[in-house]
Amino acid sequence: MITDSFDTTTEAILSPEQFYGVQKTPCDVCIVTFSQQNITDILHTFACRTIAKIESINGAIPCYQLHYKGKEIVFYMTMVGSAGAAACIEDARCLLGATKFIMFGSCGCLNQELTAGKIIVPTDAYRDEGLSYHYAEPADYIKLKNAYFVARFFEENEIPYVTGKTWTTDGVYRETRGNMEKRKAEGCIAVEMESAGVQAVCDYRNLEFYQFLIGCDLLDSPEWDRRILGETGEHAHQLKGFYLALELALKIG
Repeated sequence: MITDSFDTTTEAILSPEQFYGVQKTPCDVCIVTFSQQNITDILHTFACRTIAKIESINGAIPCYQLHYKGKEIVFYMTMVGSAGAAACIEDARCLLGATKFIMFGSCGCLNQELTAGKIIVPTDAYRDEGLSYHYAEPADYIKLKNAYFVARFFEENEIPYVTGKTWTTDGVYRETRGNMEKRKAEGCIAVEMESAGVQAVCDYRNLEFYQFLIGCDLLDSPEWDRRILGETGEHAHQLKGFYLALELALKIG
């Protein structure tokens, strides 16, 4: 059973340290984005420099450093999905020496009334993916430990937000209405593809994980509503999300 995959009695065959070593940099906080448009916009706005690359057969992922309000911050564009995003965290912790990761991105909304016009701060993630079971004891949900720190940040800055459970799934094209209703009944307000896996890796590696989500499409309707998904409006929201992440980095750093 995949839920029996958490092996604490034998050593891992491979580790990111074997590929990268441990290369400390002055940056302790790392922002993780999913948007190539974000990367392009930030590179044009700030004086950034490439300080490392996450190597992959799909192509190297540059890690950039910028100076923001007196603080050095690193950022990169992650792979999509729990396994890819978590592997990037593993590599980045060695390459960058970062111990605090802020991740933000899009999600699907499961509760239209609760989430409309608000940032979503996940508190727990349903583990409907495979990676987390290699990093944490089996359970239906994993707790996002810094959720209420993130929520306080939005409250202090008078930014509308809502907290709640999310559904992390690898099966983006198998989000059936029946499974959606089960997750809604348990209190899930959004569906995404990374939270459970990334939190599990961060827990296992003693890293701090901070996350918020931007609702793009809507599943809680008679038919799927794409809303701003894939439109220019989504790019604007993602860019605002990056600036929120920069301010959050100052708060936790």
